[in-house]
Amino acid sequence: MTYRELYAEGIRQLEQAGVADAGPDARLLAEFACGRDWGALLAHGDDPAEPKKQEEFFRLLRERCRRIPLQHLTGSQCFMGLDFLVTPDVLIPRQDTEILVEEVLRHLHDGMRVLDLCTGSGCIIISLLRYTNACSGLGTDISKEALAVARENAGRILDGGEGAVWQEGGVRFIESDLFERVEGAFDVIVSNPPYIPTGVIETLMPEVREHEPRKALDGGGDGLLFYRRIVSECRQFLAGGGMLFFEIGYDQGQAVRSLMEEAGFLEVQVVKDYGGLDRVVYGTLGFGLGRNGRKEEIYV
Repeated sequence: MTYRELYAEGIRQLEQAGVADAGPDARLLAEFACGRDWGALLAHGDDPAEPKKQEEFFRLLRERCRRIPLQHLTGSQCFMGLDFLVTPDVLIPRQDTEILVEEVLRHLHDGMRVLDLCTGSGCIIISLLRYTNACSGLGTDISKEALAVARENAGRILDGGEGAVWQEGGVRFIESDLFERVEGAFDVIVSNPPYIPTGVIETLMPEVREHEPRKALDGGGDGLLFYRRIVSECRQFLAGGGMLFFEIGYDQGQAVRSLMEEAGFLEVQVVKDYGGLDRVVYGTLGFGLGRNGRKEEIYV
C-alpha cells in the first residue's frame, strides 16, 4: 500500500469504529508509525510504505479502533508547546488546561514559589517553570505512578530535572493527599483537581472512562469535593496576598467562586476558555488571612 492508501484506510476504519477525529488521528498514527512528518508523507504519498511500517500502522490502528487514546499509543502529548510523556497512569494534558497555565503566568513573577496539587503528568508546574525565571515548584499527587511520569517529564523539559536548584528555579514532586505532606508557604497554589461528578463518569467517551485514571476524574457526588478541601485547607500553605488558581468544569464557575469568596479570597475571577465556557477560577488571599499573615520561606 502507498502512504496515501494507508491514510485513507485509517480514516475509514476509525470512522467505522466511531472515533470522532478520524482524519487527524489517522494522520498522527501514520506519522508515528512511518517515522515521517506529514509534509514528507504528502510529498511521497504515492510511494509504497515499507512492510514493517504498514504492520505497525495497522497495529496502532486496531488499538485506536478499540478506543485506546491516541496519546497512549504514541506516548506523548503536546502541551504549551512542550512534548510531555503520557501513560495510562496520568490524565492526558488537554488544551483547556492551557487556559489555566496562561492565567497563572499573567500573575507569576520571578522567584515566586508555586504549589501544584494533583500534578499528574506535571504538565502545569513544569510549563510554569519552563516559561518563567527562578521560580520554584512543588507538585503533589496521591499516585506514585503519576509522580514517576511527572519526574521523567521534568527531566526531559527542565534543565537538571527534578530537584535542580530547588530554591532558585527547581521543581520537586512528593506523594501526598493534597496538603498532607506539604510544608511551608507558597505565593501561588494551582490545581486541576478531579471535578467530574461521580454519576457522570459512566457517560463520558470510552477513551476517558475506560482508559484514564478514575481517581484523576472523580470529584465526588457534585464534582466539588476537592475544591472544598483545597479552599478549606490552603490558608496555612498560602502566603498572605498569595493566589489560588483552579481549573473547573464548564458549569462549576459560580459554585467555586462562592467557595473562594466565603473563605476570604478577594477579587475572585471566572475565566472562560476559547469555546466561551467557564474554565478557570482564581482569587487572592487577603493579607492577614494566610500563614501567619506574612510571606514565609519554604522548607521542603
